[in-house]
Amino acid sequence: MKHLFEVVNRIFAFIVPISDFLWNFPKDVDAYARIPVLGQFSFAMLLLIGSGIYFTIRMRGVQFRKFVRSIRIATVRTASETGISPFAAFMLSSAMRVGPGNIMGVTGAVSVGGPGAVFWMWVAAAFGMALAFVEATLAQLYKEKKDDQYVGGLPFYGMKILGNRRWVGIALSVLFIGYALLNVPSQTFHLFTALGSVASTVAGTTYSRTSGVYYGIGLFLIVYISAIVLGGLKRVVKVVNVWVPVMAVLYCGIVLTLVFLNWRLIPFFFGAVFSGAFSPEAVFGGAFGIALQQGVKRGLMANEAGQGTITMAAAAASNDHPVEQGLVQSMGVFFDTMIVCSMAGFVSVMAQLWTSPSGIVWEAIREDKLLVFMTAAKQLAPGTAFDAPVQALLSLCYALFASMTLIGMITFAEISANMISRKRTFLLGLRATGALFLVPFGVLTVLADLQLGNIWYLADMLNILVVFANVPILLIGQKHVFRALEHYERTGGKEGFVSKRDIGLDSPYWTQESHDA
Repeated sequence: MKHLFEVVNRIFAFIVPISDFLWNFPKDVDAYARIPVLGQFSFAMLLLIGSGIYFTIRMRGVQFRKFVRSIRIATVRTASETGISPFAAFMLSSAMRVGPGNIMGVTGAVSVGGPGAVFWMWVAAAFGMALAFVEATLAQLYKEKKDDQYVGGLPFYGMKILGNRRWVGIALSVLFIGYALLNVPSQTFHLFTALGSVASTVAGTTYSRTSGVYYGIGLFLIVYISAIVLGGLKRVVKVVNVWVPVMAVLYCGIVLTLVFLNWRLIPFFFGAVFSGAFSPEAVFGGAFGIALQQGVKRGLMANEAGQGTITMAAAAASNDHPVEQGLVQSMGVFFDTMIVCSMAGFVSVMAQLWTSPSGIVWEAIREDKLLVFMTAAKQLAPGTAFDAPVQALLSLCYALFASMTLIGMITFAEISANMISRKRTFLLGLRATGALFLVPFGVLTVLADLQLGNIWYLADMLNILVVFANVPILLIGQKHVFRALEHYERTGGKEGFVSKRDIGLDSPYWTQESHDA
């Protein structure tokens, strides 16, 4: 088994420098890297944050002006005979957004950039809400009806906006499917190890990865994920409608309890976040650019804004106007970053592990993001009696985050695959590939105590390629979004929307026939 994994890693070794180049360009160019502050940002980050700022200005901060309305729309649980409700679309997209990165990514940003990274994470998310609005609105404008469901997203609007060339849609679909499915083994790894941690904590002993407990967990995961995913979109929606609120309430409840028990540190948290945003402590490098770069990176990567990943959920929704789903998904960015990600920020900052309390050697643990988070939580828990329960509950939350992201990846890959073929056998085969091949593959990496780092690099490379494809398409198709928004604000969303009549766009779904029906 070990030899097999080593062979797989060697096969994909050539991906590592390519992925690093795409994510870091042009930071590796010395002349660019020497530019103050700007030299800390890669082209990908500038593309995302720049587009977010641009859309915010052009739409006069629609994500803020219509925020209350977005909450009202997102809480609508009823849908028409076709598609899923706005609430279900919000939960489905949250399943993708609220993942292990909400814990590890934020903790890592604080570990490298200091408390000030949290402030810049908030700023990036505020502009990311505009990106989510644009891509979700486009997903609605170009969605298509398939039986009692809607399908759409990046491959569909990308094909239409780029000259209605089918090969463009297929290429975007293949790109996204590759990105989504290659993330399944890594999410399985996170899920498996988190459940193993829960089992060890509850039992009061450390289980080896070759123990019967781990084999039992692995078998359970394969059966559990397969039972959900193979049931199709409607079963997935039922599951995420239950588990996303549960995991969010459980996780936020635990963290807020720790915050309440350490309420005297709340002023320190906000003081450290706002002061550290502009004057980071020396232990974090003391450079303003580092805090800025880490915060913006986490704010953009955590909430998926502009990456095209939530467009499949946005297209699947039943709305009275395409702009409504744009508002729902912009609010989803707020929920993910301002609330869920901020919880990890509270724990990481309030514990102040970099001051080495209770004999903790900061330099020895700062590279292990999950260890830093768990250590910080233990530091905030009163006494030692609550250490094990807190660790078990947070590990369970981490597992739930990973499981929802894993299910979302397979489901969104299937929605995207409708661009290639809508045959039941093809789509069922895609589900089976994720649930019955890639999930077991991830399980094997845990049982073998190995990580396929180079495959994870391949997934990262495809992720950045999706960004490079999606954002330019958003910029090209922006006029349709602006016109739809103008119509929505002029009519209050109370008049029926016909795409050709109201904004001069031929839409597959928003036709006069659909309006009359």
